[in-house]
Amino acid sequence: MEVGYIIETQVVDHLGEDVSNDQLNTYELWSTDDMKIRCYMLASMNNELQKQHENMKSAHEILKNLGELYGENSRTTRYEITKELFHARMQEGTDVGAHVQRMIRLIQQLEKLEFRIDRGLYADLVIQSLPDSF
Repeated sequence: MEVGYIIETQVVDHLGEDVSNDQLNTYELWSTDDMKIRCYMLASMNNELQKQHENMKSAHEILKNLGELYGENSRTTRYEITKELFHARMQEGTDVGAHVQRMIRLIQQLEKLEFRIDRGLYADLVIQSLPDSF
């Protein structure tokens, strides 16, 4: 039984009203395979991880979350983004709009990694990154 495609496929929320029999059969097969994979994944986890993942919609979602929690890439990425955010300094005479957009982009990247910092601290980081002439 080949079910590796499940890990790479995101869940479909609904099929709509005018679905063909082929589409319905494909969805039902995917749904059955996804349920099996989710059961295997949850069975291999400790109780705490099971509780965190038991209500997720698909095996793809579980795997994505595990990667964010434990993946080496996400830690390294989070560190690099945080470092850049905390060390950002706008050079005198450069465009403040571009600088603030860069800061916002870094903050959004951290939020995508589910790394939350107080909004007030974000504002402080942006303000402290501006030159003294502001």
